[in-house]
Amino acid sequence: MEMDFERCYRAVDSRDQRFDGWFYTGVTSTGIYCRPSCPATTPKRKNVRFFPSAAAAQGAGLRACRRCRPDAAPGSPEWDVRADVVGRAMRLIADGVVDRSGVPGLAARLGYTERHLHRMLRAEMGAGPLALARAQRAQTARILIETTGLGMAEIAFAAGFGSVRQFNDTVREVYASAPSQLRAARGRHQAPPGAGTISLRLAYRPPLHARALLDFLALRALPGVEEVRDGTYHRGLRLPHGAGQVALTPADGYVAATLRLADLRDLAPAVARCRRLLDLDADPVAVDGTLAADPALAPAVAAEPGIRVPRAVDGFEMAVRAIIGQQVSVTSARTTLTRLLTSRNDHEVYGPDEDQTPDQPHDHRGGWLRGFPGAEELLDLPDAAFGMPIGRRGTLRALARAVVDGTVDLAPGGDREETVRRLLALPGIGPWTAGYLAMRALGDPDAFLGTDLAVRRGAAALGLPDDPKTLDAYADRWRPWRSYATIRLWRAA
Repeated sequence: MEMDFERCYRAVDSRDQRFDGWFYTGVTSTGIYCRPSCPATTPKRKNVRFFPSAAAAQGAGLRACRRCRPDAAPGSPEWDVRADVVGRAMRLIADGVVDRSGVPGLAARLGYTERHLHRMLRAEMGAGPLALARAQRAQTARILIETTGLGMAEIAFAAGFGSVRQFNDTVREVYASAPSQLRAARGRHQAPPGAGTISLRLAYRPPLHARALLDFLALRALPGVEEVRDGTYHRGLRLPHGAGQVALTPADGYVAATLRLADLRDLAPAVARCRRLLDLDADPVAVDGTLAADPALAPAVAAEPGIRVPRAVDGFEMAVRAIIGQQVSVTSARTTLTRLLTSRNDHEVYGPDEDQTPDQPHDHRGGWLRGFPGAEELLDLPDAAFGMPIGRRGTLRALARAVVDGTVDLAPGGDREETVRRLLALPGIGPWTAGYLAMRALGDPDAFLGTDLAVRRGAAALGLPDDPKTLDAYADRWRPWRSYATIRLWRAA
């Protein structure tokens, strides 16, 4: 959003939580920065500056407010909407690419020079890629300090810092407290039991229709990978440094997350992927406002505000699901996927059971929830493991090869238009599959599946045209939120 002073100041004066994450309020008289909804007294205009990122506020010498925790605010919904280089860069930084590959690795992924990338981020975010990654490391460090019993040296390297000194200096600068003081301030909150276990809250902008999310995920849950139980979504994760498992429980104003990680360096990417899965950085008021302007959708929006688009923790996994789900029911696709997962050789992903360590994730009943197999693992499976027509098996293998060799980038920072173009060039992938992946794997908020049978049935149920061409033209009024309209039409069906 543009940093219009009057608009931002009105949001701060009204403590409007819808703007949390959109911008940050710097108060020069106190030397702190806050989220717009901070309950503290509204600062005087002459003492206020607005920043597009926490990193920009930190770069101006301000520390994070201890009352409103601005570093824990939802991410800006702008990065979901935007498909340009800055939007892609922000998604990759959140996924930990700078920590793993440095700024050169980030620039290479985006196809720009480091200098040009720094210039673009600086112009829009008020900070370069290193500063943005540093702000994320500080937040990761605070979470580990306050929710685990790890030593400070372990936390420093798990959060991505190059040295303990760098960790200490950054925490003092950002939070105006030493790491030991942050831990002492934890008070009664004790670290959860179990090595590698972290509990935290994932904020979102209300409203959130949690039941719709859980219903969607439960219907498609794959045994051994994910399940919905007692209002909580559980799933295994494949992360950059090892295995993980997460339990996500929606609550009022936040989603409670319990993460079990084999390697704590995966905390930031795990959090980013969980947020993406549940679409927690969306602006539901803006989405619902556009869709409710259509009389056909207005009753559904009023009855079920805050519908989100369930996305993905792994783009390749979603692509496999989409291909297997072509022209078959959800139940049939789930059966085929379950057979595929059952056929794979478990030790290729996690090793034999006797080699598993206490740091590896398991659910409360002792069963392992494992991440979906990667592209390399799928290529290694024998033909008999697929249990599907030769053509579809060939499509899956072609996709896997394209992902392995880098021809297709299904990561959150991939170029959406280019990825869709390359997907369509693969045998067996048509507009429906590419559109479905744009919506769920690539995070496009404006994808529309006008040829989808359930979408057409939902449109007919609401009195809308169900002819694909006519419906597609009608859907233009829902831009730029047609992915959300697709979810609502599925529910109507």
